[in-house]
Amino acid sequence: MMNKLAALATLLAYASATYSGFNYGSTNTDGSAVTQARFEQLFQTAQGLPGTNGQFTAARLYTMIQAGTANGVISAIPAAINTNTYLLLGLWASAGQTNFDNEIAALKAAISQYGTAFTSRIAGISVGSEDLYRISPTGIANDSGAGADPATLVNYINQVRAAIAGTAASGAQITHVDTWTAWANSTNSPVAQAVDFLSMDAYPYFEGTTANGIDQGKAKLYDAIGQTQAAAPGKPVWVTETGWPVSGPTMNQAVASVANAKQYWDDVECTLKGNYNMFWYTLQDSYPVAPPPPSFGIIGSDLTSGPLFDLTCPSAATSSSAIVSTTSSVVSSSGSAVSTSVSTTTSVSSTVISSSSASATSTTSPLPVVSTATTAAFSPSASATASEPSSIVGTGSRTTVSVGSTSAVGAVGTGSTVAAASSSAASVSSAISSLSSKVASASVTSPAQSSAISSASVELASASSVAQSAQSAISSASMIAATATGSAAVSVSSALASASSALSSATKIASSAASVVATATAAPSASVSPYVPGNGAAAVAPGLMAVVAGIFAYTL
Repeated sequence: MMNKLAALATLLAYASATYSGFNYGSTNTDGSAVTQARFEQLFQTAQGLPGTNGQFTAARLYTMIQAGTANGVISAIPAAINTNTYLLLGLWASAGQTNFDNEIAALKAAISQYGTAFTSRIAGISVGSEDLYRISPTGIANDSGAGADPATLVNYINQVRAAIAGTAASGAQITHVDTWTAWANSTNSPVAQAVDFLSMDAYPYFEGTTANGIDQGKAKLYDAIGQTQAAAPGKPVWVTETGWPVSGPTMNQAVASVANAKQYWDDVECTLKGNYNMFWYTLQDSYPVAPPPPSFGIIGSDLTSGPLFDLTCPSAATSSSAIVSTTSSVVSSSGSAVSTSVSTTTSVSSTVISSSSASATSTTSPLPVVSTATTAAFSPSASATASEPSSIVGTGSRTTVSVGSTSAVGAVGTGSTVAAASSSAASVSSAISSLSSKVASASVTSPAQSSAISSASVELASASSVAQSAQSAISSASMIAATATGSAAVSVSSALASASSALSSATKIASSAASVVATATAAPSASVSPYVPGNGAAAVAPGLMAVVAGIFAYTL
């Protein structure tokens, strides 16, 4: 029972949060081990950064092993517990099986030693970091060091799943961190299929074979996200490393400077937060000595000296807490707004969204256009579309949105089964990913369209993250529901209904993003007001909290 509750607590931490943090190595720049006191100082500094409203409450690690030991638990674990910091754990995967055995030993020791004080703070577990990049032609040419092939990484991922099974960390989601170019390489698809979400590193500064000036930075970053999303439709993408150097050599058109680091922060960090799980590179990389150039630290050698530039986001870049309401506006092919009211039931519901798309859009294809938007009542006898499975019964409403050759149908009906809810969640994620690919591959002909593409990409990523979180919550709820009876079963079913409502919200977010692109398509030369993405994760948090509340009502 305690392990079950602990696993659900881990799920809650994963499903209800959008993480912002920095990357932290196990050694300082002089090779000495980072101590617990030092980790605590770093985590507290991140949480108190002026102009950030305390958003940096997470940390990404590269290893579970304390530097200088064979398999001792890294001191970042107790530091995170003492500072209430969430952790994207890392297990180094490029040093062979013996070293990986030590990584797993350290992970299991941390679970045993610190219990739920540790596992409740796990944001995810990363198996490896840029291992696929390092064995790629580019990585080899850059003398990046040893890596690992897809088969090895999949084996390691399975080993981690086995190691945490039956423990308080069993609900943790597994990922792999790599460059967007590695994810875009189809030979690495087995790794994408093996993880729960994809973690991506992208540095426009280093992309010296293409136009990579600071003004191209934001577009290149969001293009990298789109390329990564296309590698595993339906799975969320986390941005685990990105940043712009404050000093260092010029790389093609990319100039390292404090001013450019500030612009990249405004353009990227300020639009990622609240919409993506994101880990910036980096808080500090000059302690106790300066590293070889370039330097990415937003703070110099002294943590008490403060940031090198203003971290306050421009008001136009910050994400809005607003969400598309139950009445959402979309745009027809003629460019006119069409309002569609989506009614939802108050009883047990499930949301279904399915998609069908033609071949991948080429880079020269036009922007997708929202061509239809209709809402109609349905019942079992009137449900004629193949996208609505027989598991949906009762009455409700249907909303159909067509974007180019991709169509999505969102249906809310009463009396659906737990299994149908889980299947629906997977379908939601798949359809949103399909829409994301359309937006990411579209060509642009005006600044207004470029702005719309960037904004819609942010919103679609938020919708994808929301859908995946709901899917995880439903999966855990269904495991409990299998043995629940009486009032406990009703409680779990009500929680599943709330998760279904969350999926409906994700569908609306995606429709909202598509309408922005359609607006720019209809009037490419018009002056389009800046689009502020809605915070999807915050919008559906009540539904996800209800899921967990229902589960705990049973388990307690």
